[in-house]
Amino acid sequence: MGVRLRLPPLQDIARLRKKLGLTQTELADRSGVSQSLIARLEARAVDPRYSKVARIFEAFEGMGSKQIHASQIVTKDVVGIQKEASIEYAASKMREHGVSQMPVMDGDSIIGSFSEGIILDMISKGFSSKSLPKEDVGEHMGPAFPLISPETPISVVSAILEHNSAVMVAQHGKTVGIITKADLLKVISL
Repeated sequence: MGVRLRLPPLQDIARLRKKLGLTQTELADRSGVSQSLIARLEARAVDPRYSKVARIFEAFEGMGSKQIHASQIVTKDVVGIQKEASIEYAASKMREHGVSQMPVMDGDSIIGSFSEGIILDMISKGFSSKSLPKEDVGEHMGPAFPLISPETPISVVSAILEHNSAVMVAQHGKTVGIITKADLLKVISL
């Protein structure tokens, strides 16, 4: 599947930095950006250039050379759904494969996400599990899951999963797998 890499949300910078025990100055030294830029990013006082933010997240990834990486816990068989699929079909596919969330696709491109939380929200609004709305998944999908590289350290993956139900793992513009919170349990056996 062809995908464009997308950086995690900017608000993850402060959380990841603190989780790794870094000061703003140490992160600035490791990423090659100024400490004042990191401070402004964390305060959400600036809209930075992509290249600057990419360098910061690359520094986070580079710190994990002795850590467990995404490639060690990734689930390679990604269960996805096309945006035109019915909600009922999506629910049955999730049951069949035992997944609670999946990427929504437009051809080979990931454009969103669909989860059991979306279905539960529909049920709470009066739909029954046997009479879900007839609309397409694309009309009810959530945002696409963040994309990371296989070399991303588990500490960064864990921090991203605090605010996302899954992350997609991509290499050379191709999706290679998915990591959910349940996959973090694989760390115990490594």
